[in-house]
Amino acid sequence: MPGHRSKSEKHDDGEKQLRRDPYEVLGVSRNSMDQEIKTAYRKMALKYHPDKNANDPKAADMFKEVTFSYNILSDPDKRRQYDSAGFEAVESDNQELELDLSSLGAVNTMFAALFSKLGVPIKTTVSASVLEEALNGLVTIRPLPLGHYVSKRVEKQCAHFYSVTITEEEARAGFVCRVLSSDKSKFKLLYFDQEDNGGLSLALQEDSAKTGKITTAGMYFLGFPVYRLDQTMNSIAAKDPDTSFFRKLDGFQPCELNELKAGTHVFAVYGDNFFKSANYTIEALCAAPLSEEKENLRSIEAQILSKRAEISKFEAEYREVLAQFSEMTSRYAHEIQSIDELLKHRNEIHASYTITPFKRSTSKSRSKSSSKENKEDGQTREKRSTRDRPKKKKWYNLHLRVDKRKAC
Repeated sequence: MPGHRSKSEKHDDGEKQLRRDPYEVLGVSRNSMDQEIKTAYRKMALKYHPDKNANDPKAADMFKEVTFSYNILSDPDKRRQYDSAGFEAVESDNQELELDLSSLGAVNTMFAALFSKLGVPIKTTVSASVLEEALNGLVTIRPLPLGHYVSKRVEKQCAHFYSVTITEEEARAGFVCRVLSSDKSKFKLLYFDQEDNGGLSLALQEDSAKTGKITTAGMYFLGFPVYRLDQTMNSIAAKDPDTSFFRKLDGFQPCELNELKAGTHVFAVYGDNFFKSANYTIEALCAAPLSEEKENLRSIEAQILSKRAEISKFEAEYREVLAQFSEMTSRYAHEIQSIDELLKHRNEIHASYTITPFKRSTSKSRSKSSSKENKEDGQTREKRSTRDRPKKKKWYNLHLRVDKRKAC
């Protein structure tokens, strides 16, 4: 397949180089299964890892190219987008990073740890030195009997290996391997395939996740498809509650293996902390006594798959109704504002025609009536004063009594 032209094209001597086809980089066919792609990636990543190729810029470039190619082909959505439209469909600023922190210096390790605490989904890979030692058969493997648990402390970027032996009957009944950390340490639970030369190659990997007050990781081989939930798939969309809700079950994907054959199997606990060792407890269990739990798990995972399909259909309906609701809310606010403005204008008109003239005429009438009343009151008081004033007797009006019997 011809290489697709990328947005981030490199310029070398003025000529543009095309990014190579991810299938070509990993040496797999376009119809390869997920496990084939994963196996090819791990072999090439181990081959070109910076720990093994110090001061080799070509190996460093190959390691980056291999990692970039695997990031596309290991994600079903990105793989489908690439198959249909090439690199343009899968490249974005929010693309997840996959880093091997064991190859970083102290400053860069702190930088990566800071981004991890801030919620940036930085995936980590197992140290190349650990994988190389396992591939060369140079690791110490401790036996882990079924039904027993072991508590240990593993240093950062180091691993403890355990072997578990199961019979045919136990393999048919199902098998579970679980690890927990009561102090919330960060770790990985690993499962290795045994190579013909006696070495071990990494086949499965589960990152620890917080469950209440502890961190846990588990692998379940129960004879029927079991699923794992990748929390990082929707972590970027966590800022948008709606998108986060509808993408919450996108990371619910089937595990690569769902049963183990009788024989000896190797697991490991890898210390994935940035700065400190990890305390853990590992336990291997036969699922024969847990038949009820097996059926409950099968039932609940079937319900989750059904709910995922239901939510996918519900999203389209929700988006449509939400758009209508937003439109109606906008219109509602506009209508409220329009009504308030009309009522305000109406009140202003009422005020100009009734309240102001009424006050003016009332004040004039009051002033006229008050002056008239004052005048009338004055006249009344004048009349009353005239009427009530006693009449003065004049001297010529004096009544003189004369006795007619006496002679003058």
